Amino acid sequence: MASMGGTTVFGIIRPCRHRMSERMAASWLAHLCGLCLALRDGHGHLARVATNYDGLVISVLVEAQSAPAPGLRRTAGPCPLRGMRTAPVATGEGARLAAAVSLVLASAKVRDHVEDGDGAFGRRPVAAAARGVARRWDRAGARTGGDLGFDTAVLVEAVGRQAAIEAAAGPGTPLLTVTEPTETATAAAFAYTAVLAGRPGNRAALEEAGRLFGRLAHLLDAVEDLAEDTRTGAWNPLTVTGTGLDEARRLCDDAVHGVRLALRDVEFTDTVSGKLAHLLLVHELRRSVDRAFGGGSCAHRPAADGERAGGPYASGYDGRYDGTVLDSAAGLAGPTGAAGTVGHGTAPHGSGNPYTGSPYAPGNHYAPGGPEGPGGFPPPPEPPRRRGLLAGCLVWTGLCCTCQLCCRDHNNPWNGQRRDAWCSNCDCDCCDACDCCECCECAECCDCGC
Repeated sequence: MASMGGTTVFGIIRPCRHRMSERMAASWLAHLCGLCLALRDGHGHLARVATNYDGLVISVLVEAQSAPAPGLRRTAGPCPLRGMRTAPVATGEGARLAAAVSLVLASAKVRDHVEDGDGAFGRRPVAAAARGVARRWDRAGARTGGDLGFDTAVLVEAVGRQAAIEAAAGPGTPLLTVTEPTETATAAAFAYTAVLAGRPGNRAALEEAGRLFGRLAHLLDAVEDLAEDTRTGAWNPLTVTGTGLDEARRLCDDAVHGVRLALRDVEFTDTVSGKLAHLLLVHELRRSVDRAFGGGSCAHRPAADGERAGGPYASGYDGRYDGTVLDSAAGLAGPTGAAGTVGHGTAPHGSGNPYTGSPYAPGNHYAPGGPEGPGGFPPPPEPPRRRGLLAGCLVWTGLCCTCQLCCRDHNNPWNGQRRDAWCSNCDCDCCDACDCCECCECAECCDCGC
């Protein structure tokens, strides 16, 4: 459930396997695959592109509030995105509700692309086809939602109001005025999980949690897109309303705190799913905020430009490479040569240097001591050029069919950014393979008082 004002394909919640216990990771994957298969079974293979990390929270919340019952899992067949392995996946009304919500909000994102003329969407044939897909997804989401007793009209109405609100926004417009439609849509979806699970007493608390979750989704999307939107002149709520990053960070921190407080009033009946809901909506939301504002980096990969210096929006950051290099024997070493500055003194993902060939790897002319630039610290090369929608889709299909998306590190087909393999995706700032906290069973790992 990414914000309707932008595009975050896989959502703002991106948990790292190294931060999750084996049981939590298995439960998270079961809900993710359950959402994907619910989209496929109910609406065809094309609908699977609406799968997103945030949408599975709906499935988690329904299961967490439901009484234990047989048939909540089924064994799915081999899938390239799981390394051709079978796996237990979530089934039932929670996965179907998540699919309905994901389809409606995905259709809004497609329309947003068309209206903005992004990339290939600026071409009339592509725009016409995209509008047709969006209409079909709207109808499919409404049909599935209706079968479950959930009226998706509230989502569609919120989507319809977004464009008018954005058009009327200007300097001095409260930022929360722009995020209100997203808040309304996610609040309705979260609240209905209590109805579907037969826990009406949870509805008010979940509605509040959903409202704040929607606010976070919209704000974090705006923060992450700010540099690109500024470069291209695209619409961004922070720029249009004149809101600074400090104020945006304050709103995000308040929302994370509000979600935590709201969840304390929710009664969960399923232990595993309840802990997973807490992990995603309390701990991972906080890390999502840190990541968006440049305050977190993964212990298992080199920090991206700006992360080590406090992020791309940190005071005094000039966008230049700071000299951090990867040493295959000592892990990540900073400019002073101190091993383990970021990587805890061990090479990420096992022995050897998986980043050999990187422009910042030792031995090439961008590494410290190289032939270019004073002190060996020249600015990094220009980012790779973006592919269009169709070309990116073709490359993505090739990566998917050859299992490279899930089994090896790869470049994003559209923007060229380096991505970890899905099966080993890591986005954490904790210790290696940290398994100290199965969602707050250890007081030393959690300060939320649960």
